[in-house]
Amino acid sequence: MSELIPDLSQPQGWLPLVFLILMGLSMAIYVVLDGFDLGVGILLRNAEGADKDVMISSIGPFWDANETWLVLGVGLLLVAFPEAHGVILGELYLPVAAMLAGLILRGVAFDFRVKAQNSHKAAWNTAFWAGSVLAAFAQGMMLGLYVAGFGRTPGHIAFALFTGLCLVAAYALLGATWLLLKTSGELQRHAAAWALRSLLFCALGVAAVSVATPMVSSTIFEKWFSFPNVLMLAPVPLMTAGLFVFIWVVLKWLPPRLAAGNQSWCWAPFAASVGIFVLAFNGLAYSLFPYLLIDRLTIWEAASSPDSLMVIFVGAVVVLPAIAGYTVYSYMVFRGKTRELSYG
Repeated sequence: MSELIPDLSQPQGWLPLVFLILMGLSMAIYVVLDGFDLGVGILLRNAEGADKDVMISSIGPFWDANETWLVLGVGLLLVAFPEAHGVILGELYLPVAAMLAGLILRGVAFDFRVKAQNSHKAAWNTAFWAGSVLAAFAQGMMLGLYVAGFGRTPGHIAFALFTGLCLVAAYALLGATWLLLKTSGELQRHAAAWALRSLLFCALGVAAVSVATPMVSSTIFEKWFSFPNVLMLAPVPLMTAGLFVFIWVVLKWLPPRLAAGNQSWCWAPFAASVGIFVLAFNGLAYSLFPYLLIDRLTIWEAASSPDSLMVIFVGAVVVLPAIAGYTVYSYMVFRGKTRELSYG
């Protein structure tokens, strides 16, 4: 491993590493933030009547800005690692196109349902649900194909389809626990039930990616299962499993207390769900480093020239705090329980 890492005291050594961290951080933030609002869209068909409006209201101030992190992450991949960008997006052309179609459909549906006549509103709700499912499923397929080394055998395709379904369930878990945090009454109790239904498939997806990643690369297998690494890294899967059990216990324990008006633990399932995503993302990042393409292309081989990266770095120093600042500010302003939807 050490022979793959150049001198980190030089710009050509540390600049690609900085951009890898920034890109990874952007994608991790996107998965969590857009994950819960995609999840709310996925769950929309399960709700009835005015509950749909409350669900949309719970993500209304956030959903569009959440996608900024996806644009930032892909933009950093393009400008900092152009060779890897060309290969990855070329291999994932169809699921990327499907994801963009889904994001466009849900964006159009979100705006059109506001002014739609009552007879048309159900159709736009369905479009919002379909766009959310399509975007989530496409992202899951992208993850599956990437982890499988872009293989196109029936086994690889079946694995990618499975990870697509599991990511839909994982986003539904995030969306349901978000509704548990942001809503009250009957919708909140429905959200607890939806979260329980999503929990198993989310766990299966995390387990599938965790098992498949070492299988596609002997290098990754050695990183996880050689001694003493296997002992030092054991807390990661153990904590992940513990968080799944914690969510299940809390979701079983919480509904009677919600019915009695006790809101003191409604934040816990969402926080634990975010913890699962963070642990899974860190595990995948550890598995892949220092490669952008497994066993094919390291970050230093794929990086732009140091002069180009330095110019981009200066811009990132300005842009990133601004994006982070308005993200934090918007969540602070709209904290607390969601109010009923109003377009007045």
